[in-house]
Amino acid sequence: MTFDEKRLAELQAKYSDSAGGKIFDEKFKKVGEKIFNKAGTRVAPYAGLPTLLDAPYLGVDSENPDFGDLEVALIGMPMDLGVTNRPGSRFGPRALRAIERIGPYNHVLECAPTHELRVADIGDVPFRSRYRLEMSHDDIEKRINQVVDAGVLPLSVGGDHSITHPILKAVGKKAPVGLIHIDAHCDTSGFFDETKFHHGGPMRNAVLDGVLDPTRTIQIGIRGAAEYLWEFSYESGMTVIHAEEVTGMGIPAIIEKAKQIVGDGPTYVSFDVDSLDPSFAPGTGTPEIGGLTTREVLDLIRGLKGINIIGGDVVEVAPQYDATTNTAHAGAQMLFEILSLMVFSPSVKG
Repeated sequence: MTFDEKRLAELQAKYSDSAGGKIFDEKFKKVGEKIFNKAGTRVAPYAGLPTLLDAPYLGVDSENPDFGDLEVALIGMPMDLGVTNRPGSRFGPRALRAIERIGPYNHVLECAPTHELRVADIGDVPFRSRYRLEMSHDDIEKRINQVVDAGVLPLSVGGDHSITHPILKAVGKKAPVGLIHIDAHCDTSGFFDETKFHHGGPMRNAVLDGVLDPTRTIQIGIRGAAEYLWEFSYESGMTVIHAEEVTGMGIPAIIEKAKQIVGDGPTYVSFDVDSLDPSFAPGTGTPEIGGLTTREVLDLIRGLKGINIIGGDVVEVAPQYDATTNTAHAGAQMLFEILSLMVFSPSVKG
């Protein structure tokens, strides 16, 4: 194509006086029509009350829940009583709600999930005690049971990684589910310091409770000095891909491996922000150098398009160690990517 005065005149005639919301390409037009109002204006990302991914807010009663026609419920879980190192991920949901400019369009998966799914931020789990971990887990399980029983997919924000155990008890209560677990740690260690309920053991607990299928579980990005705690991953049949293997294998091979392992069955996606190298995500309780890059994780999650996702979570964002808000930004982006996958999940009731 030659750019000359004629071509310039054509572009001027088409674009010079068109409003911001005037989009000609049919693929992009379908997205723009959902985002721009008739005056060609978008809602300012810094305006209004903050919600997860700028989704609408829907208050849902804790005892007599009504989820309406929701397909996906975004849920905050501000609880970090299970941490082994630095506390603070109780502030994770609030930090992610404050992040602006995530979405609404996913240009790789070609979807606008908050517009294509009936999705809402239903607020935080109503915890009865800020001090009692096991009671908090019961509160999480109760809330997620309500979501699951209504035919809605839960997408949660922690909080520490111990929240995943009660979530899996709810989503896997009829049959054990598969798991794609992106993390620096296997989280399959056992009883220590007088309890098995901590953020180092949710996946082991879930297997032993019969709600997680270890042979349909893949753990990606594993590294650090705690390998000696994770024999349960290997003994139970989980597939472990260490961070040191990622460069040699390549993300496409890991995606294919994950798809092979989880198959067509119901699958949960759990993303721990410490899977990322601390240079990308310093704001977390147990940082481990040598981690994944944000681009690698984006490629990995996007490559899971089409799997049968029945829920997911983003955990361990601790904003007080996150001076630049990079960690919260990365966590919010991964939340958006998991929600984008749900557009294509066979489990979406719509």
